[in-house]
Amino acid sequence: MNKKPTLHFFCGKMASGKSTLARSIAEENNAVLIAEDDWLSKLYPEEINDFDDYLKYSPRLKAILVQHIQYLLLQGISIVLDFPGNTPKQRNWFRSIFDSVQANHLLHYVAASDELCKQQLKMRSQEKSEGSAFTTDAEFEAVTKYFQPPTPEEKFNIKTYQSN
Repeated sequence: MNKKPTLHFFCGKMASGKSTLARSIAEENNAVLIAEDDWLSKLYPEEINDFDDYLKYSPRLKAILVQHIQYLLLQGISIVLDFPGNTPKQRNWFRSIFDSVQANHLLHYVAASDELCKQQLKMRSQEKSEGSAFTTDAEFEAVTKYFQPPTPEEKFNIKTYQSN
C-alpha cells in the first residue's frame, strides 16, 4: 500500500455524537472501527455498573488492544477508535499508538453544549435497556467535570465539528 494509514480518534462530551461520527468516518474511509463501549459490554457485562467501574476496566481493554491496533496500522489499515480522548492523558494514549508506528492521525473534536448533550443523553437513555450505565444528568455532570478540549500546545491534527 502506498497510502499511510490514519488513526482517527475523538474528543467530545458524553452524548455529543462521537460514536455516530465514528461509524460514519469508518465507513467513509474504509477503516476498521473499534468501539470501546462494544468491547467493554461484551468483556465485562456484569462488572461495569458505574463510572468508577469504567475507570477500572477501560485501561485493561486498552492494554489488550494496543499491539493489535499497531499491527493493523503497520499493515496499512486505517483505524477509527471510538474511545474517549477527553483529557490530555487519554489523548497521549492515542499519540503513543500512532507515534510508535509512524501513522497519520486525526483528532475529531465534537464541540457541543451541555444542554445539547443532556438532550441527546435523554433520547439515548430511552433507547437503552433499564439499568444501562451513564444515563442520568448527574452522571453526565460527574463525567463532564473531567472534560478538557484539545489545545494547540498538544500538536494534534484536529478537525472540529460544531453540534447544534
